[in-house]
Amino acid sequence: MTSKAATKRKLFVLDTNVLMHDPSSIFRFEEHDIFIPMFVLEELDAAKKGTSEVSRNARQASRFLEELMRDKNHAQIEEGLPLPAIQHHAGKGTHATGRMYLQTHALDAKLTDVLPGNKPDNNILSTALALQAKHHGRPVTLVSKDINLRIKAAIVGVHTEDYHNDQVLDDLKLLYNGYAALPADFWSSHGDKMESWHDNTGRACYRLHGPLVKNWHVNQFLYMPDEAEHGLELCVQSIKDDTAVLRVIRDYRSGKTPVWGIHAKNREQNFALNLLLDPDVDFVTLLGAAGTGKTLLTLAAGLAQTMDENRYREIIMTRVTVPLGEDIGFLPGTEEEKMTPWMGALMDNLEVLTQNSGGGDWERAATNDLLSKRIKIRSLNFMRGRTFLNRFVIIDEAQNLTAKQMKTLITRCGPGSKMICLGNLAQIDTPYLSETTSGLTNVVDRFQGWPHGGHVTLARGERSRLAAHASEVL
Repeated sequence: MTSKAATKRKLFVLDTNVLMHDPSSIFRFEEHDIFIPMFVLEELDAAKKGTSEVSRNARQASRFLEELMRDKNHAQIEEGLPLPAIQHHAGKGTHATGRMYLQTHALDAKLTDVLPGNKPDNNILSTALALQAKHHGRPVTLVSKDINLRIKAAIVGVHTEDYHNDQVLDDLKLLYNGYAALPADFWSSHGDKMESWHDNTGRACYRLHGPLVKNWHVNQFLYMPDEAEHGLELCVQSIKDDTAVLRVIRDYRSGKTPVWGIHAKNREQNFALNLLLDPDVDFVTLLGAAGTGKTLLTLAAGLAQTMDENRYREIIMTRVTVPLGEDIGFLPGTEEEKMTPWMGALMDNLEVLTQNSGGGDWERAATNDLLSKRIKIRSLNFMRGRTFLNRFVIIDEAQNLTAKQMKTLITRCGPGSKMICLGNLAQIDTPYLSETTSGLTNVVDRFQGWPHGGHVTLARGERSRLAAHASEVL
């Protein structure tokens, strides 16, 4: 580990939480070497039992380590185990040439005066400090998702970094929002060049050629920035080379087009309803702060298509019960009754929708009874292995899901089903997830431009003037 070739590479010491957050992290340091302290292996062993996501990741990390060590003797382990390249989603390997080193003997570092006790974090930090002293001139970095450990490392003089390899974006401002403003001179410069016709629903369609198309995505919404709130709004239906087909969208803000008794109150809500009601769109993601109408719009669209059009057999509503994966058996009753305390948003919005339906108390009671038979509340804990056929599936609080959990849920959808993921990236409650590593951020980025998926970021709150003012000043 002290050869000339090795000294040119960095040495990364991995904390346990990095492996439990991303078991494949050992493959993601490209040409650099990694070092795994014995205390990390002890913590992985302690965390392996259970059904939580952390326990599953601990077991997977142990399997990866075992595969790398298979048929290797003690001398080969001391020399370092070669790390293979990992395939990224784009299909390009990292061509890793680094090695993995496991702690095979004690490393002496005098930290007892500064960090007393026998805490695992202090032992891992002591190991990093000893490696730094042993390998003069070679960069040694402790990688941890524990903020406090990174603070202690800085105090004792160990270079430390957070684990960022699972970040979808460098900055959340780069996340696709689902809509874009057209140039102010769009109609004057392109209007006479576009081919136009009406589709079978009577809506106007246009075919546009030119360099503007390269910046658009399928199911992205376009609008004229200088026009009034009810100005012309388009949706990109298809893109081929430098040619795009645009279609005028429906306006659900006023007039005779309510959706289960409600109207869109702003441009972004109108975009969202167009996606939620489009039978050709199977997957929709809606982001927005509290009060922007994510749940209300989704429930209204779901009820309209389930109760009025019979497009779906029922609505499946679920959300993350933080902490995700833990037992909810302490609450009384059936699965649905256990989930009811977590579903306050559903009940509040159903009350709004039934009030909007009009009629007296008897009619509303009959409506509520009917809705209870068509809306099912399910726990995420029991989603594995299920398949939803002809269902309208709503995942609330999806910002608390990891990329792996999100994949598990989306792959539950069978033919004829539609899935909607709702979330607010400013309200992530689970440890080791951030705005740029959330599974919701991941699917928004990966599904961008898919012909049967769509996304809208709702920007304006519509709850009350009190809620709007609180969002601004608090």
